[in-house]
Amino acid sequence: MKLLNIAAETLHQAIPELNLTNITNLLEKPKHAHHGDLAFPCFELAKQKRKAPTLIASELSSILKSPLVEKTEAVGPYVNFFFKKDKIQLKIVQKIVEEKDQYGSIDIGKGENVVLDLSSPNIAKPFSMGHLRSTVIGNSIANILEKCGYNTVRINYLGDWGTQFGKLIAAYLKWGQEERVRNNPIPELLKLYVKFHEEAANDPSLNDEGRQWFKQLEDGNEQAISLWKWFREESLKEFEKIYQLLGVTFDSNNGEAFYNDKMEAVVDLLEQKRLLVQSDGAEVVELEENSSLPPCLIKKSDGATLYATRDLAAALYRKQEYKFSKALYIVGQEQTIHFQQVKAVLKKAGFAWAEEMHHVPFGLLLKDGKKMSTRKGKVVLLEEVIKEAIQLAEKNIQSKNPNLSDQEEIARQVGVGAIIFHDLKNYRMNSVEFSLEGMLKFEGETGPYVQYTYARANSILKKGNWTPEIIEDGLKDSYSWELTKLLQEFPAMIEKAHEDFDPSILAKHIVDVCQSFNSWYGQVKFLTEDDEKAARLALVAATTITIKESLRLLGIQAPQEM
Repeated sequence: MKLLNIAAETLHQAIPELNLTNITNLLEKPKHAHHGDLAFPCFELAKQKRKAPTLIASELSSILKSPLVEKTEAVGPYVNFFFKKDKIQLKIVQKIVEEKDQYGSIDIGKGENVVLDLSSPNIAKPFSMGHLRSTVIGNSIANILEKCGYNTVRINYLGDWGTQFGKLIAAYLKWGQEERVRNNPIPELLKLYVKFHEEAANDPSLNDEGRQWFKQLEDGNEQAISLWKWFREESLKEFEKIYQLLGVTFDSNNGEAFYNDKMEAVVDLLEQKRLLVQSDGAEVVELEENSSLPPCLIKKSDGATLYATRDLAAALYRKQEYKFSKALYIVGQEQTIHFQQVKAVLKKAGFAWAEEMHHVPFGLLLKDGKKMSTRKGKVVLLEEVIKEAIQLAEKNIQSKNPNLSDQEEIARQVGVGAIIFHDLKNYRMNSVEFSLEGMLKFEGETGPYVQYTYARANSILKKGNWTPEIIEDGLKDSYSWELTKLLQEFPAMIEKAHEDFDPSILAKHIVDVCQSFNSWYGQVKFLTEDDEKAARLALVAATTITIKESLRLLGIQAPQEM
């Protein structure tokens, strides 16, 4: 039951000359609760009727009638709606309790496929903090799309090809020890990679050696391929530990190497369509119809293909393989021009579906106002950060609830949830300042605050032995009403988060829900045996359902106790 629909339909009966969609779009949420639940501005009607908006508001408020509207008031040019709290509250709560975790599900997607390119760390290097944002934003967007009726295909487009692997092979053959790499793969491979660059600064011939080994790898040299496969497998094992901690899974780990044999077909296709142009020995596609874009480089003068060639091959393959209706690239904002070029080349080649390829950019992850760096071996390891967050969460839980059972598992849920929530509560284009201490607080707009509110509400239901039952009357107090209004907005928030590819809409909304619940919590004794007890507990249950589902869509678990 949407309050917007009730108000819009009531107004439409009185002013049929305005269609329902127009009326719905004009309705506003007043800044203050005492101004009503919704407000209708009469400026547009004033233009049509050539009357003062204050006069129209006054006339309208006197004739509006609905069994679910308590009263309407004309305040200046606005008609303010006050709904019958108990009747509507009852219907909203019953709907949530009946639908459980299906509450908020929408069938916009109608089973269409959406491909998401997310996470995409580089093998043989640590999983950096920079890849965290792509991983958690992409995972949450995928969850939201599934809630909206799409099938999702999550692709971890690994950085597993390029000259750096020739350098790594050269470094391993010079200085590597198999046992050390097997025991501690990523840190050892990183040490070798860093050492190679340090030595190459004094001996440039090492760079030629690295290039030669990459050429051997491209040409199918058995030793080179064997080492590359080993580095890749060990990297995936290490990455999998992090993905398990974050609760993230993929449908494909096809990285850059997967497209090696598919790029010549792209070059041939562009030649057939007469789109390739020679430029200083290289081959490019001119994008003159979009003056802001430079030409897209397809082949270097030495014949080597580039990222754009690979991404074109990947787009064509994914369209054929998954028949996607949308393809999303959850990649940092610094790649914006690259994706604009790829999309423009595909459109120029006559592929209308390229219109449904969307780059979903995001800002930087900062530490003390500076970008977190992975150069020269100065790496902030995500796995270490997650473990530290879990340890801090355990300390906080012990001081708050020392007798809590299963502390280790709950600390994991809280520590990981804190990191994810801290990222997702920010609009993705904003840069995020990383602070473990700040994100693990139980107060304020944090993951632990939302999880703790869920656990608190759960505890009330447990103590009250709540079971779903038929309730005759809803609640009338203003605190429970403000909470109910927020709960009924949840489906609209999901829809907006889907439209904008923006999980922060859900994160901010669930903070509002928790704050409203805690305000109500401070006003009432939930377990008092009176006529309203069943209605109170039903609203608590509706709140737990909404919080838990919001957290799930963000990729966060909801502990029953804390």
